[in-house]
Amino acid sequence: MPPRPCPCSLPEPFEACCGRYLGPDGAAPPTAEALMRSRFTAFARGDVEHLLRTWHPDTRPRRLEPDPARRWVRLEILDRSGGTMFEREGIVEFRAHHRDGSGSGSQQERSRFVREKGRWLYLDGVPGRLP
Repeated sequence: MPPRPCPCSLPEPFEACCGRYLGPDGAAPPTAEALMRSRFTAFARGDVEHLLRTWHPDTRPRRLEPDPARRWVRLEILDRSGGTMFEREGIVEFRAHHRDGSGSGSQQERSRFVREKGRWLYLDGVPGRLP
């Protein structure tokens, strides 16, 4: 059986895609978009440690308790600005699709990222309006 694609919606297998960034010894994602994709994958896999570790300390919550009934199933990157290996700030707008007991839904957000000490961090986000 072929490996399953990464939850972040890229066609690569998890291990070759976001899997290399998750876990306590994971590599630093090289771009804001790569961090966004790894954070979606962390939500999909329930990896709270990765989410907290990649959240800027000025805006990071003390605890994070994802809804276990919500299953994150697909990510769309809608727009990006900055966030390359040579920049310190970036914005990634995305739509994350989920399923739960009440059916299917999605969340759209325009997220801000900053790079400190060579690592991208999620700073904050503004919810988007869904069509």
